[in-house]
Amino acid sequence: MVSKRLSREAGHRRKFLAIIDDTPECERAVAYASRRSKSTGGVLVLLYVIEPGDFQHWLGVEKIMREEATATANSALDSYAVAVREQLGIEPELVVREGHPTEEIHKLIEEDQDIAILVLAAGAGKEGPGPLVASIAGKAAAFPVPVTVVPQNLSDEDIESLA
Repeated sequence: MVSKRLSREAGHRRKFLAIIDDTPECERAVAYASRRSKSTGGVLVLLYVIEPGDFQHWLGVEKIMREEATATANSALDSYAVAVREQLGIEPELVVREGHPTEEIHKLIEEDQDIAILVLAAGAGKEGPGPLVASIAGKAAAFPVPVTVVPQNLSDEDIESLA
């Protein structure tokens, strides 16, 4: 059961969710989502999911590993946020979660009923479109909001004209 989206209600703004990870194509998703949010008066949400490691096997090291992963996540989010601020003058919401990416994306969409569109980017390499884009083809990961998939090879000019 999907919670009703509130982005059209008074006092709410439509949110575009982009996922930050270490794939080269994620920058294209941010470029598209940030321009769409600006052109439609919406809000950009950037999510970084820290995947669970084998923290429990390294009891003495778990805290350090978790702190390093959180620092990496915050650093990645901050660098995208600075770029979006400088290029478009918008202030994104930054979210860090720990867990499996598809599960955490689902949870965030359920918790934040203003999220109306998930923006992913498809890799152009021979290794495939990327794990998140591949997961939307399967029923198990179907997301409860529309998903926009941006090809990695779109230029800034292409994205500007589409967004």
